[in-house]
Amino acid sequence: MKRRQLLLLLSSTAIFGLGGCSWWNGLTMRSQSPEPPEQNRRSTTLVGDLARPFGTHSVPIEWVGLVTCLHHTGSDPAPSPERTELMEEMQVRGVKNPNALFASGSVSLVKVRGLLRPGIQKGDHFDVELRVMSGSETTSLRGGYLLPTGLRQTEYLRSNLYLKDNFHQSELRQGWVMAVAEGPVLIDPTADPKQDRVKLCRGRVLGGGVAQKSRTLGVVLTPEHKGVVNSSRVANAINKRFHTYRKGIQIGMAKAQTDEYVELAVHPRYRENVERYMGVVRAIAISETAYERKQRIAALRLRLLDPSTAQEAAIELEAIGKEAGDTLCEAAASKISEVRFYAAEALAYLDRREAAEPLGQIARDEPAFRVYALAALATMQDYAAYEQLRNLLPDPSAETRYGAFRALWLMSPNDRFVKGEVLGGFHFHVLDVGGPPLVHVTRSHIPEVVLFGREQRLLLPLALNAGNDILVTSTPQNEVCVAKYSVQDGDQKRTVSTRLDEVIRAVVELGGTYPDVVQAIQEARATGALTSRFAVDALPEADRPYVRVER
Repeated sequence: MKRRQLLLLLSSTAIFGLGGCSWWNGLTMRSQSPEPPEQNRRSTTLVGDLARPFGTHSVPIEWVGLVTCLHHTGSDPAPSPERTELMEEMQVRGVKNPNALFASGSVSLVKVRGLLRPGIQKGDHFDVELRVMSGSETTSLRGGYLLPTGLRQTEYLRSNLYLKDNFHQSELRQGWVMAVAEGPVLIDPTADPKQDRVKLCRGRVLGGGVAQKSRTLGVVLTPEHKGVVNSSRVANAINKRFHTYRKGIQIGMAKAQTDEYVELAVHPRYRENVERYMGVVRAIAISETAYERKQRIAALRLRLLDPSTAQEAAIELEAIGKEAGDTLCEAAASKISEVRFYAAEALAYLDRREAAEPLGQIARDEPAFRVYALAALATMQDYAAYEQLRNLLPDPSAETRYGAFRALWLMSPNDRFVKGEVLGGFHFHVLDVGGPPLVHVTRSHIPEVVLFGREQRLLLPLALNAGNDILVTSTPQNEVCVAKYSVQDGDQKRTVSTRLDEVIRAVVELGGTYPDVVQAIQEARATGALTSRFAVDALPEADRPYVRVER
């Protein structure tokens, strides 16, 4: 699983719908500050004075898909443009009798939707959402598997014709395939089979979408600044601040494509935070002498120490780069929370170790800044940041400790402490840490189970379902029996101890998927068999209000 997909999990609380803008954009967290006093206004021209961002919106894509492996909860779809499209695709794939398959009750036609986030690259993963079509007789998607589905930008063209059953005939206009989706369907495990048909007919495939094309980013010059000279000036200014090396050759991040458009590659340090990257790019000076830059840093220092202007000043100093490091370090020691946070956040993206301690403290103590502090720590390569994150793992707050774990994994994915293993297509981690026992599962971006505390056990007696085929029960010997009953494969059983990690592994050995494991854990919690705290997507929230203390 790629680092990009996993880091995006940290941003799931601010993902609109299924994917897109990440929560760590400090520029959008708080409202705009008042205009600075006249004497503090800059005279330097920045990229943002000449150009505006391009490609920073998410692109919705969708298509019709087929969910299989349902246990008599599927349905035969009524005639519609969607059924026609799916029938044609099935015939192309060599399905000889699609009508018989539809009538079997083991499949369901669904609408599959996703969002291509800004800057997504070919091969990157994203979530897809499934919904049963309106009027469908499908009763549940639980246990289902989404067959490969090509996702496109689409629109419907309605004609004036009426068919015999009086519904409008529509034409489904389709674009190029931009992504392919496939995988096991995760249904809300709390859904009651008898009462929650709406929940049962909606699901997700975590990380099931794979982008087939990369999306480009850039800046577009405003009409009054359009021209080859300005386009080149903007590209040169960006390349002076942001570049990388390929085979020892320095490669800039910007390329002037036309007299009004400059294409941007995302600098590796900002790959998971495109919004912040674009904010910093816009704060880059087009041209200034060393003396002018020194004077600007001095003016920005005054604005940085003022909480009402600290956010914008920190971004502009980050855009300057290493020369602004000492000024940011001074502010990171401030007693004012806002000043300390904004300065430390910018330092983290400059990979200065002085950022680690204040960000660790802020992540623990200040909910409004927690999400941004963890994201900033995750970008650092210094051991001081690693230590700060390790120290957060026993914290009583579920969102703090899971956010810290995710940041640790991103910082050092091969570290034995957080590496974990892949079971049945999902990530499984058992952490030997202090603090109250916690079981964490995800419903966005990456299928993952994390146990905070190694010795977590289930209470007996118990009887749990893990999907449609697997049953977890207690035995007279105070052990746990995990059994799969299948006409096709025969009955299979595993007997394990009451340790939760052993039960999860037994479910996977019998063919259980991530949705099956989540269902079993949820039922264990609901029946009292699991006494540990249970959390789903317990991540810090973005845009929490911060109450400034007037001094």
